[in-house]
Order: sequence, then structure tokens, then C-alpha cells
Amino acid sequence: MSDSETRLRLGLIEGDGIGPEIVRATRDVVDDAFAVVGLTPVEWVPLPIGHAAIAEFGDPMPESTLKTLEGLEGWIMGPHDNASYAAEHRLGLPPGGAVRKRFGLYGNLRPSRTIEGVRSVAPEMDLVIVRENSEGLYADRNMFTGSGEFRPTADMAMSIGVFTRTAIERVARLAFDGASNRRKRVTIVHKANVLPVTMGLFRDVCYEIATEYPDIEVNDEHVDAAAAHLVRAPGDYDVIVTENLFGDILSDLAGELSGSLGLAASLNCSDDQAMAQAVHGAAPTLTGHNRANPVALMLSAALLLRWLATRYSHSALRRVAERIEHGVAETLRAGVATSDLGGLASTTEFTEQVRARLHRW
Repeated sequence: MSDSETRLRLGLIEGDGIGPEIVRATRDVVDDAFAVVGLTPVEWVPLPIGHAAIAEFGDPMPESTLKTLEGLEGWIMGPHDNASYAAEHRLGLPPGGAVRKRFGLYGNLRPSRTIEGVRSVAPEMDLVIVRENSEGLYADRNMFTGSGEFRPTADMAMSIGVFTRTAIERVARLAFDGASNRRKRVTIVHKANVLPVTMGLFRDVCYEIATEYPDIEVNDEHVDAAAAHLVRAPGDYDVIVTENLFGDILSDLAGELSGSLGLAASLNCSDDQAMAQAVHGAAPTLTGHNRANPVALMLSAALLLRWLATRYSHSALRRVAERIEHGVAETLRAGVATSDLGGLASTTEFTEQVRARLHRW
């Protein structure tokens, strides 16, 4: 794809709970940003998961959705609420996990940055957590079939953590490539003092990859120390690379420190496909009340467009992403926010304000 080839086909998956509301808001913002930059509109491909898919196909993650995703480079996925599915639909992986596993989305990029206008306990925060997304201590992702978590007896439960050189090398390169375009610092987070074989491999392979990036400053920290350091001095971090479970926990902590999980964007990616999905869940108690905060998904969509822009050296897509980020930031800076951020705006009111600001930059 070149700058002159701008027709994008992107999947649009509304999901459960507040998903339809924030996905539609995000779609509207993306459409406006494309128009402002002068690009051909996105061709959206609506696809069902969750309760809508159960009603239509009897399956929260229908094969027809997965087959369609095979032909797409990117998609936006709303949250799912698998805890509310009937028992027979909770047996396998939840929809998000099934998609990550099916398409090998090994990297999870989770930026945390404070935004003027949002109260934060860490006003100096501007970092990215690069989370290995396919194995580690998450037992539902590290086996070819079945789960790495099992129960030999009624009184014993066990879990297997998996760490492979291949997975560590590729996520480390993702982190170091990202740092090359930021402040050129990478922190490897692990727990090799108590898990010297598995976590030691993670740490050591990351350091091996660091030799390919001589201009990047690199250090490592134990995860407990990193959590304390993140609270005390978040401005010390630029890019953090870590395994699956630690990345999940630290990114939620960073999101809250920067202002709210409602701001926490996320991109799941492989080398050739990417999925924009907010860190937060489906918030079923807010469903249908026009009170959901769409910021995290809007910023996740911007991450997806930046990923595509980098993949294709496509400057216009990068400008679209910048417009979206600018529109969201300027809206929050003006004091317009949903109730979870202390504001009075509804989902639609906030979205209208973002759309208006896309034209003012």
C-alpha cells in the first residue's frame, strides 16, 4: 500500500456490554479523520462475537468471523463479557483469546500517558509496556491444544509456564524497535531471582537482542521492584518489555496511575495483522445508558492506524492517527469528559466534541 492506495478494509467487531456504543463512536471518529486528511473512506467489515454471535450462530466466536478475519490486516474489537455467557459457551477460550491465538498476535502494545485535563497521580508518565502475548505464565495461551492449567486431584491444581527463545526474540525486537522511535530506553522486567530457568531465559534473550540495537539504553528489574518503581518514579520508564502475566498486571497499574483504565489503549499484533482492543472490559452495568467512555478504544484505533502506517510507510495514515489522538487530547483538555473521569458528557456528546476538534488542527 502506498500513499496513493488508501482504500482500507478493516474488521468492526462490536462485542458485548458497552462494546456497540464505543465501537460505533470509534468508527465515526475514524471516518471523520479519514475525511479530514482526504483519504478514501474505510471499508468496514462488521463481524459478530459474543452474545450477538451466540444468538445468530450458537457460538460466541463463530468460525465465519474467524475466516473473514483471515483476509484482513486489521480490525477493531469491542470488549466481550464471557462471564455472562451460558455455561456451554464458557468452555473454550474467550473471543479475544481465541483471536489472539488463531492469528498469532504475539505482541501486545500498551501505552500509558497522562493527558492534560485528566486527574493523574503520575503527571510525568509517558511509557509503553510491550507484553509477550502468546505464552509465559498465561496457561490458556501456551499449549497447542487444551490448557496448561490442570487439576490432577480434587485437592491439587497446577499450571505450566512456557518460555521459548523464538517468542522472546520477536517480542524483544518489537520493544527495541519501538524504543528506537521514542526515548531509546528499554527496561526488561522479569523474576529471575526466583524463577531462574524460565525468567532467566527471558531476561538473557532480551539482552542478546539488545546487542542488535547499540544506541538503545537497556536495563532490567524484578517485577516487584518495577511495580514499586512505577508508582514512585514513572517518568524513569520509556519502554518496558515483559512476559504475559506481568505485562497484564503492570499495564493496568500504569493505566490507573496515568488517570484511568478508561484511557488505556492496546494493540495486539503479529508481523502482518493487528487488532485494536481497549484494555478495559464490557462494563455491563453501563450498557445502553450512553455513559461509556470511548477514549481507550479511540486511542487503540489510532495505534492500529500507526501500525499500518509504519508497515506501509504510509504518511497519510499516520496523519489520521495523529488527528484522532489530537482530537481526544484536546477534548479532554477542554474539560469535556464522561462520568468515570469526573465529567458530565455522555458517550455521544464526547464523541461529537472529538469529531469537531478533528477539523481544528
